[in-house]
Amino acid sequence: MDTASRPPRIYLFICQRYRGRLAAAAQRQSNNADPTFTDEEVLTIYVFGLIKKRTTISEIHEYVEDHFSEWFPDLPSYQSYNRRPGRLSAVFAPLVEEALSEVSCQKTRGKIIRIADSMPIMLAKGQRASQAEVASDRLASVGYCSSKCVSFHGVKLHLVVERRSEKLPVPERAGLTPGSENDLRALRRVLPTLAGGVLCGDKAYCDGPLKKRLAKDQNLDLLTPVKKDKGQKTLSAADKLFSEAVSRVRQPIESLFNWINEKTGIQRASKVRSYQGLLVHAFGRLAAAMLLLALNP
Repeated sequence: MDTASRPPRIYLFICQRYRGRLAAAAQRQSNNADPTFTDEEVLTIYVFGLIKKRTTISEIHEYVEDHFSEWFPDLPSYQSYNRRPGRLSAVFAPLVEEALSEVSCQKTRGKIIRIADSMPIMLAKGQRASQAEVASDRLASVGYCSSKCVSFHGVKLHLVVERRSEKLPVPERAGLTPGSENDLRALRRVLPTLAGGVLCGDKAYCDGPLKKRLAKDQNLDLLTPVKKDKGQKTLSAADKLFSEAVSRVRQPIESLFNWINEKTGIQRASKVRSYQGLLVHAFGRLAAAMLLLALNP
């Protein structure tokens, strides 16, 4: 049964965790520190609306008002509700972490196989990328997506996931960086927290000295496709076979990115107009996707 298809399960999940880290992130210094329509309800409606494929706050509010008003008798007007998710922008990242901790993962026998990769979240793309300014003073920048052959203004969503047999992989680490940031530089921030097993990535993660250090100090085998040496036109047959094998192992993370985007539309962020809105868009949609994994294992 799709246990994430109705609000109560999501509401209970959020309420159970709000009293700790989430409430601390949403602290108010105002006379309206205890609103009638609670932060828990705001978060529930936003995440639930995304799960039901409503992509804007207007669509989310209208959908809940039309179909679930009995669950939210104090639902404010759209104009009032529209301001609330942005004021809770700092809550969505810890909400993602709480959802990740809830995802059940049957550990693989033997070596753990992890995969690292990134996906662009585009505020603008193509010719508009160099002219866009949304969140450029805080996080967003111009990057290039080689898989889509397009320049974009925005951020990258980085994931380190654990591979599972015949299932979508389970994210262990998630984070945002500027669109221009190198994938390997982003990965280095979380490498100290990983030990043992295998970590697969694409050619962006190639680094011979790092590979040796990880194997020696952390018992972690970094596997990437073979890069051609300068001036080399073709790879040897053995290197081609090895690269193809690594690509097959890391394919599930591409499936996960496609699934997250299909469920939430996370890559399309052209309607975002502020840094807070970018955080809500990116982490809100990632939280919705992770709750789908957590509540529908």
